[in-house]
Amino acid sequence: MKVQNSLFLLLGFLIVGCSTTQNTTSTNALPDDKSVQATLWVQNSAEYQALSVQAYETAKRNLSLPLEDSFWTASITQEETESYMQLPPAIILDIDETVLDNSPFQARMIKQGKSFNVEDWNAWCNEGNAEAVPGAVHFTQYAAEQGVEIFYISNRAYEVEDATRRNMIELGFPVSSEMDNIMLNGEEPGWTSDKIKRRQLIEENYRVIMVFGDDLNDFFPAKNTTQKKRADSVNRYSNYFGKKWFVLPNPVYGSWENAMFDFQSDLTNKERNAILQERLDTRN
Repeated sequence: MKVQNSLFLLLGFLIVGCSTTQNTTSTNALPDDKSVQATLWVQNSAEYQALSVQAYETAKRNLSLPLEDSFWTASITQEETESYMQLPPAIILDIDETVLDNSPFQARMIKQGKSFNVEDWNAWCNEGNAEAVPGAVHFTQYAAEQGVEIFYISNRAYEVEDATRRNMIELGFPVSSEMDNIMLNGEEPGWTSDKIKRRQLIEENYRVIMVFGDDLNDFFPAKNTTQKKRADSVNRYSNYFGKKWFVLPNPVYGSWENAMFDFQSDLTNKERNAILQERLDTRN
């Protein structure tokens, strides 16, 4: 009888144990989020670090060229004139995923089963807890030491500028106390997400010698532009990349994704998945 009771007790423990294991596995399972792999790559791969450092180190090695050549400009608008040649040099950088790494925010969204939303995004920005993209601080400090003015153009909302400024100063980025070199979306009339007006303002007063970003829109107007036109633009300006323009890796988000869906924002999950299947090129 004692043996039988012991068997029942052991069986009970096994059932509870299996149930606990199943619940733990279910609780810890990652949600069905397409950004999981991309976020893990940014946070865990040495290759991401290498690509970021490669971009900034290449720019550093090339920096003497535009400083010695007054004809040099990284602005396709300035190329159409000659008035820029007497202007002091400047570099324009995007902020998010170019100088600041926001992958922890994406990781939070994944673990909480949420999609991007402005409220959570602004809360993250106000924390001022982002780390620097590898290589970014060293390069911008070096460029500033060479007499180059550093400007940051970002589509962060102007409401989070103070926190963004504190975050960047703490990391060691050159942030001016004499002028506003952090130019955010909506901060001034006409400062919209296409970044055109902000670039123009800098181009009126500085010779832009290099541009850094993670999205084509950081280099030229690319909003609501089809995949073909985007590819054609890359071919057209191919001699800029790696010399005057430097693209940082961002597999998590960007205007490339909207272009992939032909800018249709009202698609169902089924329709989006169908388009994704079509976009997968198997060469057969």
